Amino acid sequence: MLGDKTSGDRPRRRALILVENLSVPFDRRVWQECTTLRDAGWEVHVICPQGNKRDTEPETEIDGVRIHRYPLRAATGGPAGYLREYGSALWHTARLARKVGPVHVVHACNPPDLLFLTARRLQRRGARFVFDQHDLVPELYLSRFDRGKDLLYRAVCALERLTYRAADVVIATNESYRDVAVRRGGRRPEDVFVVRSAPDTDRFHPVPPEPELKRGKSHLLCYLGVMGPQDGVDYALRALAKLRDEHGRTDWHAVFVGGGDTFDAMVELSRRLGLSDQVQFTGRVPDADLARYLSTADVCLSPDPRNPLNDVSTMNKVLEYMVMGRPIVSFDLREARVSAGDAAVYAPADDEGEFARLIALLLDDPEKRALMGKIGQERIGGPLSWRNSQRSLLAAYAAACGDAVPASAVDPDSSGTRPHS
Repeated sequence: MLGDKTSGDRPRRRALILVENLSVPFDRRVWQECTTLRDAGWEVHVICPQGNKRDTEPETEIDGVRIHRYPLRAATGGPAGYLREYGSALWHTARLARKVGPVHVVHACNPPDLLFLTARRLQRRGARFVFDQHDLVPELYLSRFDRGKDLLYRAVCALERLTYRAADVVIATNESYRDVAVRRGGRRPEDVFVVRSAPDTDRFHPVPPEPELKRGKSHLLCYLGVMGPQDGVDYALRALAKLRDEHGRTDWHAVFVGGGDTFDAMVELSRRLGLSDQVQFTGRVPDADLARYLSTADVCLSPDPRNPLNDVSTMNKVLEYMVMGRPIVSFDLREARVSAGDAAVYAPADDEGEFARLIALLLDDPEKRALMGKIGQERIGGPLSWRNSQRSLLAAYAAACGDAVPASAVDPDSSGTRPHS
């Protein structure tokens, strides 16, 4: 019989979550899903890559969640590197899935849109397949590689279609992604559940500011996030050069927190722009240090340029800025407005000069900064809170398993997680 026994000799249902993009629990969204399912009585297993400096154990149990990790060398360069990475990940995932054994639900988080191959094998043994679409991979391909709609683009579109077709239920991170699942994926609206990412406010919250982090300047600017070709760190750096050169502002220090495959290039760009004395690159830092930087920041930066992916994606950094009560400068993207609302000011897409002007405006207006920070915290504590996403996640699992779906999870007025069709 599947699962461990609980009271009354009733077996626990088993869920297997597949992740390739990040290690767990470093992947905060996936970890919140794990703990939500655990608290709802599920036995949860995760298969994911090992981290470089954290999440390094091949196998461990953390807070009742059983994690199976495999070694993986992240891709560098062009698409060929990703094919090698994904091939290795798929082999290890299939190997570890056999070790885990039968499950009631297999829950695959993309990218890549290849994990359905493992899910299909488990479906043949009775599992239900939940597809958790973290990224729109066709849009990611267009935005990252600038190769147009070539053969590889058509291949990733085909893989996305196969994943949609195989899934019993689809989880979308926002309503834009939900629309894609219905329109492009051909999914019935009632089979697509919006589970928005949200910071864990019990773990991640403001701490007393530390003025010394400003390095003797009046203001601290902060960027948090991945540094890849589509993430706009280069836009932010050029905007900071304009803030100095066109607005005469040198009363700020900027901290860029995070890593990625363009990290070294961004450090070099900062040097070429003459920003080395005012811009600090920390790499990835522990959560406690991240909270220190964000709690001290006067303005936070979300410089993602407009492209097919960014316009419809929810940026985790925006949500984390909001939970810390920080005002945000962003480019005008559709889902950025959905998330931040009046907690951000918006420059026209890719307009670095206007981005710089808005930073200067906020630096000169502490009352506006405080109001925007309060608005952000209220949104995170209300319509964008994880408790709403928890209801939708559990409803998705109920639908996948053929259970009754609670009315509160499908009524858009009750939780804000499911839109009208």
